[in-house]
Amino acid sequence: MFVKYKAKHIIICELILILILSSVLIKQGIEYDQAMYASMYDTEKKFIKWVSFDVSHKAMDRAYRYDVETYDSQVHLNWIELLAYLGAKYGGDFSKYKEKHMNDLANKLINKEETMESLTENMKYYDYYLEAYSAVLGGMVGEYEIEVADETAPGGKRWEKKYGLKAFLPIAKYYPYSHFDDFGVSRSYGFKRKHLGHDMMGQVGTPIIAVESGYVEALGWNQYGGWRIGIRSFDKKRYYYYAHLRQNYPYNKSLEIGSVVQAGDVIGYLGRTGYSRKENANNIRTPHLHFGLQLIFDESQKDSVNEIWIDCYDLVQFLYKNRSETVKDPETKEYHRVYQFIDPVAQDYIKHQIYKYDDEDINIHIYE
Repeated sequence: MFVKYKAKHIIICELILILILSSVLIKQGIEYDQAMYASMYDTEKKFIKWVSFDVSHKAMDRAYRYDVETYDSQVHLNWIELLAYLGAKYGGDFSKYKEKHMNDLANKLINKEETMESLTENMKYYDYYLEAYSAVLGGMVGEYEIEVADETAPGGKRWEKKYGLKAFLPIAKYYPYSHFDDFGVSRSYGFKRKHLGHDMMGQVGTPIIAVESGYVEALGWNQYGGWRIGIRSFDKKRYYYYAHLRQNYPYNKSLEIGSVVQAGDVIGYLGRTGYSRKENANNIRTPHLHFGLQLIFDESQKDSVNEIWIDCYDLVQFLYKNRSETVKDPETKEYHRVYQFIDPVAQDYIKHQIYKYDDEDINIHIYE
């Protein structure tokens, strides 16, 4: 009798311990979720305040190909949604990426076994990854028109409508460069800080290309970046920073604040300026382009301690598939793209600006 009572007492104690442990784990889970939310979002204004873009170029490439391949199909796969799903699944860690995961996901959607809504219904952080990855990649794929080589056409070119990658590598086609993942490494000029960009080593004078269509927001000298250009995407989510441009002749002379550039345009020339308060100084030892990409979810983040700069190493590797071919004008000494390009987003922006300011004297023009 005593043995049965003792066993029953032990079981009750174990149940109580399990209940206590469960409540602790639930509380810790809630606290973890709250901490995760607080680290990702501004709790007052509800905008994203932190992004670590860890998507591999292999994952980007496979998702992109699914997007293009299914463009005219019944089920058109959105490459950013595919990446966001895997981002939520991996907790943002794409070292876990396997192409099988991407293929299984795509097949479920193509075969209509699932929808993205049904797959992500119970994913806590899918919406976060979708918004974050859309901020990084949102302007890079879509419809556009571009000149293509055609010997039978007048001038050896004809216009063609396309759907696909409309963002370009920041280094012009046929120009050599080298790079490695140097995001976050230490820098000491001025003050100790982390490197918040991606360096692409090359030859002085190499044409620098606009990665995405946008408008010039910054132009001129900065003691850290030397001659630099800042281009804002039309949706204002991305700020592209091109620095250490060539001494004396850093960028296309037609550029000014407010100029509209299209993806693939030549905007400047690689150099080694910077690290000096004295304008036009060549204080960078190795000629290179400092290419940076800042995400902006709220205008308060633009120039503050809360800036969000992302690692562009894998993004640059992905963009290698699309390089803009250039040619030098012997009279002006400027380089220009060989094949002209029309981005509908740029056209819409121009029309909106003209309508917005109506009869006012404004200076809006498409560069190139």
